[in-house]
Amino acid sequence: MRTLYHLWLSPFCRKVRIVLREKGVEFELRAENLFQRRPDFLALNPACEVPVLVDEDGTTVADSAAICEYLEEIAPDPALMPADAAGRAEARRLVAWFDRKFNAEVTENLVGEKIMKRFLRAGTPDSRAIRAGKTNVHTHLDYIGWLTERRNWLAGEALSVADIAAAAHLSCLDYLGDVPWEDHPAAKDWYARIKSRPSFRPILADHLPGEPPPRHYADLDF
Repeated sequence: MRTLYHLWLSPFCRKVRIVLREKGVEFELRAENLFQRRPDFLALNPACEVPVLVDEDGTTVADSAAICEYLEEIAPDPALMPADAAGRAEARRLVAWFDRKFNAEVTENLVGEKIMKRFLRAGTPDSRAIRAGKTNVHTHLDYIGWLTERRNWLAGEALSVADIAAAAHLSCLDYLGDVPWEDHPAAKDWYARIKSRPSFRPILADHLPGEPPPRHYADLDF
């Protein structure tokens, strides 16, 4: 069976988990403590980063974008990339928006400071970074609302990997109770739609020891 090496509150790992389930690809999860720098894991990915997917034939793919492209080719149905070139370019642009810009401005400042620093033993949380993350998230939620007022989903009329990337980041923030949903009803409506998909249920069942999510986290009618 395919194996996905991951971290529970990594948006990049969550993105791949959701794509795997959307495509009906069976896999098993294996949490990887990156702080240990296991030789066997370094042999799979010398960058010592997750996610890493090991396929049934031993093919190893690292980096969430590369894994999603790989899955789109080996399991093309249902498609999670638009059929036309312009649509695919827009989906890739939005994936980069969330995996780079949103990650740097919001996820790293909130999840990174509150959880990952502790897990990776990288020091104490920076209160200035946390305040910046709480401020920056409003701009991104406004952008999601702007997109969904003009399209059915973020990149067009059909669900795509762009929606999954955005939702993966927001799900990590939501686990910490750091998404001001009530200030952004359009983004909240979009998230409720993707949150209700069967592929999202395992994400909503995640529980970190000693760090329970808020009551609304798994509530589909939040």
